[in-house]
Amino acid sequence: MQMQIVPMRENHLDAVAALETVCFAAPWTREGLAEELSNPQAHFLVAEEDGVVAGYIGVQEICGEGYVTNVAVLPAYRRRGIGERLVREAVDGARGRGCDFLSLEVRVSNEAAIRLYERLGFHREGKRKNFYRDPAEDAYIYTILLKEETT
Repeated sequence: MQMQIVPMRENHLDAVAALETVCFAAPWTREGLAEELSNPQAHFLVAEEDGVVAGYIGVQEICGEGYVTNVAVLPAYRRRGIGERLVREAVDGARGRGCDFLSLEVRVSNEAAIRLYERLGFHREGKRKNFYRDPAEDAYIYTILLKEETT
């Protein structure tokens, strides 16, 4: 079966919460993820293959500004383009909903993610000191403009 990118639903919550615990030192809880299902400003997508949630991305939007909350892919499914598909879908969705830009933070040591974001048109806009814990690390801020600037 092909990988499908679909909106996160109730039936995905257990798998996405488990994915969070595999990928992050400070994972979102199932309850926190469930709250996003009823948040009109939240747009979460999952990558499914043969009933397995292989990855997900979360975006929150307000006043034309989009922010990626998390991108995660199960270790066994990495290096297969899933993260790229998720980010592309999130960018396209935010653009389609009228966002001016989409922004995210990434660990300064996460070279693979940085290469992906730059390849997709994101630009480094700054750095947040000590943004991450376990281990403590700075984050780069990356942003992609979704609308042509008019003067």
